[in-house]
Amino acid sequence: MNQKSLEEMLTALCKKDLSLCTDQELYTGLLLLVKGMAKERAAARGKKKLYYISAEFLIGKLLSNNLINLGIYDNVKDILAKHGKSLSHMEDMEPEPSLGNGGLGRLAACFLDSIATLGLNGDGIGLNYHFGLFKQLFCSNLQDEEPNPWIENTSWLTKTNVTYQVPYKGFTLTSRMYDIQVTGYGNRTNTLHLFDVETVDESLVTEGISFDKTNVEKNLTLFLYPDDSDRAGQVLRICQQYFMVSNAARLILAEALEKGSTLYDLPDYAVIQINDTHPTMVIPELIRLLTSEHGMEMDDAIQVVSRTCAYTNHTILAEALETWPMEYFKDTVPQLIPIMEILDDKVRRKFDDQSVAIIDRGDRVHMAHIDIHYGFSVNGVAALHTDILKENELHNFYEIYPGKFNNKTNGITFRRWLLHCNPQLSAFISGLIGEGFKKDAMELQNLNDPAFTGNIKTLHRLLSIKDSKKEDLAVYLKETQGLDVNPQSIFDIQIKRLHEYKRQQMNALYLIHKYLEIKQGKKPTTPITAIFGAKAAPAYVIAKDIIHMILCLQQIIDNDPDVKPCLQVVMVSNYNVTLAEKLIPACDISEQISLASKEASGTGNMKFMLNGAVTLGTDDGANVEIHQLVGDDNIYIFGDSSQTVIDRYKDGSYCSRDYYESNPAIREAVDFITGPAMLAVGCKENLTRLSNELLNKDWFMTFPDFDAYCKTKEQAYSDYENRTQWAKKMLVNISQAGFFSSDRTILEYNRDIWKLDEE
Repeated sequence: MNQKSLEEMLTALCKKDLSLCTDQELYTGLLLLVKGMAKERAAARGKKKLYYISAEFLIGKLLSNNLINLGIYDNVKDILAKHGKSLSHMEDMEPEPSLGNGGLGRLAACFLDSIATLGLNGDGIGLNYHFGLFKQLFCSNLQDEEPNPWIENTSWLTKTNVTYQVPYKGFTLTSRMYDIQVTGYGNRTNTLHLFDVETVDESLVTEGISFDKTNVEKNLTLFLYPDDSDRAGQVLRICQQYFMVSNAARLILAEALEKGSTLYDLPDYAVIQINDTHPTMVIPELIRLLTSEHGMEMDDAIQVVSRTCAYTNHTILAEALETWPMEYFKDTVPQLIPIMEILDDKVRRKFDDQSVAIIDRGDRVHMAHIDIHYGFSVNGVAALHTDILKENELHNFYEIYPGKFNNKTNGITFRRWLLHCNPQLSAFISGLIGEGFKKDAMELQNLNDPAFTGNIKTLHRLLSIKDSKKEDLAVYLKETQGLDVNPQSIFDIQIKRLHEYKRQQMNALYLIHKYLEIKQGKKPTTPITAIFGAKAAPAYVIAKDIIHMILCLQQIIDNDPDVKPCLQVVMVSNYNVTLAEKLIPACDISEQISLASKEASGTGNMKFMLNGAVTLGTDDGANVEIHQLVGDDNIYIFGDSSQTVIDRYKDGSYCSRDYYESNPAIREAVDFITGPAMLAVGCKENLTRLSNELLNKDWFMTFPDFDAYCKTKEQAYSDYENRTQWAKKMLVNISQAGFFSSDRTILEYNRDIWKLDEE
């Protein structure tokens, strides 16, 4: 479509001359324009359809990403500029959908983009959370939580006429389906289906994010992952999950029947990807519907469903493999119990091994076990992760079903994480190797050529782009959060969900160590800015204590004129996709320091790499594959191996206090947590609890890797001084990032699991 036609369409939608429109009117007009153009690309073609069910879809703001995928971004930008308007202003006013939190949700969003881009027939299914996880605020150096509303009268959500009756013990809920268009890059439009409950009541939330967790009719879709530290919260989580899958199952069966399925041939019409264990109940629910509403025999229904469902495992952490007490199902969805008991009985008749049972001796239901027994595929999300599943965490299952297990290394969509958030770098790459990488990310390998990696002019142009993104970030953080950062410093960034296994606490201990060194006169050659971004789950006490430690340290350094010019610590509030789009292009050193064997994959590591950051990390998750691709000289790897860690857990040999007693640097940093400087700005209870956790437990082994972490980090800081060599490391990383395109990941899913026809 030419620019003149676009301008005429936008003017008609805004109903007046564009120069006279407010930013809000223009935003609404653009939203309607995009939705109309996306609808024209919607396609029901393809007999077999993928249904990607996930508790999270962290889709981020949609306007610019959709404009890029429709191929009209530059035209729209020029049209607005002609009328004295700025597209960036439209972007700023768009609310970010509160539909996810961490990597799980962002991955699901990238996957939907790639599915549409590749022309595959596939939709997402989830829940329409009104307030998301929460909006994060900092008060007295502590995390506070507030609702994070995002739904406006005119939004990307389209209300449909699809409703279902979802049965619970003692009541029935009426659902309503809302759709968000998912437009691929130069290809078809698919759909994200989000189910809501008609009776939801936002006024139920009174103080912070507290609400009556027992009033399911009114609270079901208020929040993502409501606090499940008590029975009411756990019951609510089960209710949420059942609502999601019951609606999904009905939609899947209805669409298959509409296409002519007998339901005995359902696997020819549908494939269901269960994203982590949250949607597991789709298996017994489908069996229930096939038997009770469609007259199928139990064995036939089980066979049909087992050929339709596939499971993605995203964790090695035992606590993240969901289990629920059977009595909770009795209180909520008793109709599923006979089916789960039959599924368990069939397993027990086949295998003597209690560890693979669905219902254990404590009468708890193991959701992942349902997925593995009654799905046809089980995949990990990085090579190391899949190997650990096979050899350790799920070894007994691997022995039974070796053919089910496969690896699908995660990926990211380059449209959002390069073209959208770093157009300067994208244009630079296009100038070197052409436009082909936008469709085929593997073409980035062409950058790893001496003509570029050995060209001083090319390398210094890359540095200047990085410098400009650092300047942009500094301005953005000042304007939006009142934070002052030095763009001439090294930007050392750790942004990810706050969890002990991701080891933000180790980074913070290093910063204490660095602070004390500077106080003693040992100043870095180049100033350092350590940036954190993370939300801690409201009930995760130690994670919130780690945030408290970081914020206290930030305040101490901000008020110390001797240290502040050399070292800054900054924690951004309410970390989300919008902030990630600013932080990632500006990053010099990407912190990927999880305890080896604990991070399934990571995707932030891929986004940083694509934007020219150099990874500092353990040989964990997808870091292993990044390391293999870029080589020893272009990554900073430290720490114990995954096998060492696994063995240490097995023999119970780790004692954190031994390290504290024998290592002066660790002892000094840990003592600082409860020292006078921290207590002057922090809360004694929180700081003492964190210190005791490290000294007496340290479950994720911060101390064994501490010395290696400090040494490797200092080496990275030193190497940064040679700007030309550092630029070469940046370019090599960008050149090898193509493997981590979600387009590659989805092609593998389709080739090995889904087997959909491409358009």
